[in-house]
Amino acid sequence: MEKRNKERKEAAVTREYTINLHKRLHGCTFKKKAPKAIKELRKFAQKAMGTADVRVDVKVNKQIWSRGIRGVPRRVRVRIARKRNEEEDAKEEFYSLVTVAEVPPEGLRGLGTKVIDDAD
Repeated sequence: MEKRNKERKEAAVTREYTINLHKRLHGCTFKKKAPKAIKELRKFAQKAMGTADVRVDVKVNKQIWSRGIRGVPRRVRVRIARKRNEEEDAKEEFYSLVTVAEVPPEGLRGLGTKVIDDAD
């Protein structure tokens, strides 16, 4: 059981998540909302993918900051990919890349976690 779980953590995988930023930023000072949202996004990706190295795409940053520092979107749909680190002097074997996922016209309601590819 433990060996299979270890192998699963070692595989490169891509998943789509809907992250509720509203509940993660509740009670946060207005002028710290957008920076805190990025930190919370990183924390979520670390926990979901099990990697310490999380890289956030510029488009995700732009989407969170799109309505200013205070008007952070309540929910964001992101695609998180665990990838193998190709640099030879890297501390971590894997890193997570957070990018923007397409939101259907109906909205985010009913969208769960979706596995895109589960191959190495």
